[in-house]
Amino acid sequence: MPKIREMMKRQQVLADFGDFAIRSEDLDAVLTEACRLVAKALGTDRAKVLEIQEERQQLFVRAGVGWAKDVVGHVHLSMTEASSETYSINAGEPVVSQDISKEDRFVIPAFMKEAGVVALVNVPILVPGRRPYGVLQVDATGPRTFGDNEIQFLRTYATILGPVIDRLRKVDRLHASEERFRRIVETVQDYAIFTTDAEDRIDNWFPGAEAVFGWTADEAVGQLGSIAFTPEDRAAGEDKREIETARRDGYAANIRWHLRKDERRIFIEGAVWALLDEGGTARGFVKVGQDVTQRKRAETALRESEERLRSAVEVGQLGLWDWNVTTGEVHWSDEHFRMEGYDVGEVTPSYEAWSSRIHPEDRARTEAALHQAMERQEEFAHEFRVVHPDHSVHWLSGRGKFDHDAAGCPIRMVGAMVETTDRREWEERQQILVKELQHRTFNLMGMVRSMADATIRSSVDLKDFRAKFRDRIEALARAQRLLSQLRDDERVTFGDLIQAELDATGALDAARPRVTLDGPHDVPLRSGTVQTFAMALHELTTNAVKYGALSQPGAHLAVRWRVEDGANGEPWLHVDWRESGVTMPPDGQAPGGTGQGRTLIEKALPYQLQAETTYVMAADGIHCSIALPVSNRSPLESHDASHQSPDPDR
Repeated sequence: MPKIREMMKRQQVLADFGDFAIRSEDLDAVLTEACRLVAKALGTDRAKVLEIQEERQQLFVRAGVGWAKDVVGHVHLSMTEASSETYSINAGEPVVSQDISKEDRFVIPAFMKEAGVVALVNVPILVPGRRPYGVLQVDATGPRTFGDNEIQFLRTYATILGPVIDRLRKVDRLHASEERFRRIVETVQDYAIFTTDAEDRIDNWFPGAEAVFGWTADEAVGQLGSIAFTPEDRAAGEDKREIETARRDGYAANIRWHLRKDERRIFIEGAVWALLDEGGTARGFVKVGQDVTQRKRAETALRESEERLRSAVEVGQLGLWDWNVTTGEVHWSDEHFRMEGYDVGEVTPSYEAWSSRIHPEDRARTEAALHQAMERQEEFAHEFRVVHPDHSVHWLSGRGKFDHDAAGCPIRMVGAMVETTDRREWEERQQILVKELQHRTFNLMGMVRSMADATIRSSVDLKDFRAKFRDRIEALARAQRLLSQLRDDERVTFGDLIQAELDATGALDAARPRVTLDGPHDVPLRSGTVQTFAMALHELTTNAVKYGALSQPGAHLAVRWRVEDGANGEPWLHVDWRESGVTMPPDGQAPGGTGQGRTLIEKALPYQLQAETTYVMAADGIHCSIALPVSNRSPLESHDASHQSPDPDR
């Protein structure tokens, strides 16, 4: 009978605790009542619940009965010590100490010894998922043996207590969340906040939503949450896609144009969160958004303006600067960095970083122009050179304007630069071209006059003069044609020149097996030497066609050339013109037509081109050698051939 009464008593305790737990949502009250009932059931009048505080790895006496006021809600026990409470939690099973004075397994907290505890039993409290919450501990201040029935009762009690604790903790969190949410939605007017059910129909429409979208709560509740979506977004299914994303991922961004009740378009930056039940299923959604239309339009206008400016700066290749004269702070555009020879962001823009790259010969003059514009409140407009780290020199043209305060002190300067290196080079090139044209025109006119005089002297009559003069003018024209076809940094080559002369005779095709041309084709000639040199080759070729190797079937012409360094290291072209197998006139007589050509070779070439020549009428044909300097310099550079008359008789 005593055992039955004891069993009935414990069942009553369980029933009383369940009834209390159902009616209460106060966790501390439930835990305290749980301690009171269990202490009563076991007749100890003393029990407590210790809660794990994970962040501190401690046990906290959360509730209890029979203890002094400075214990419950105050005492913390370290879980790093070998206590019976920690062991029970880690092992997940009850731990009994029948007499703590004889306990050698665990460390007994001092406050328990001071309270006169003699025996105790610990039962771990597990919440759903078998996660430890803490421990239920029953203490006896007199000798006590805790039997199996009592321990099993405590295990049952703790099993019931775990889910109750879990529910109340969730209730606490929910109440706290609801309170925070209520305060937010009732006070925030700049944000549209509303909730929808699982089908995305509006069930709560708060004041902020009415202020942003224009619909009242009576008008909005019951409508789909996509009420404010634009027609095109609804047609594209964006509203459904947003909800499905939130349902699947728990969150979806809502950043797009929306439509107010008055059909005005507004840009909303917001998001949708799914409200999940315990099983993880979305039971509704909360939507929050802010009207940022003005900012969006301002950003769009600014971006478009910046894009236009950026495009203009890029197309115009402008280097921009903004100089705060007062603080010394400077801002450069990317192109400005490059113009100064810096990588973008390589240095902090400053007056010193700018002036250090100015060419030493231009620095004083440029800085003086800048300070003059600053002091006289004039526009700064100046062209100067800068030197890049690779030692390349670049021309820049800068224009800027200072802002001054009321006292006339400079406070700011903005400006722009463009690179003018190409323009400068073209100006220099143009000057060279003009000089070259003048030089060539002078030589050409002198050469025509000289040819006319020499042709007159060697002609027997007007018809003979016309024929000879026409051939020589055409030879000169061929040389001019080669020169006129040159592009930048190109030169007439010796191979082009000799081939043009031989092709012009018309006799080369028939005599080709008897002609040897041997030498590098691409030997560049100085432009100033081409006309005179071409006339010498013309005279040799004409003489060979009329009287020499190209006129006699058994004769042979060999033209060989090479390039060698001269005494000063400058390259020289050596040409060897050798005819063989030619039947020469009787001794003492020269072949017809050799007089003017020989004079040109022996006198004009050395005089005008600093050439070294020989001209020999050998027994079997003409043998002529010509050596003259050639150069690797640009054809636009000055030539050694000066403005001398081409008249070989001078």
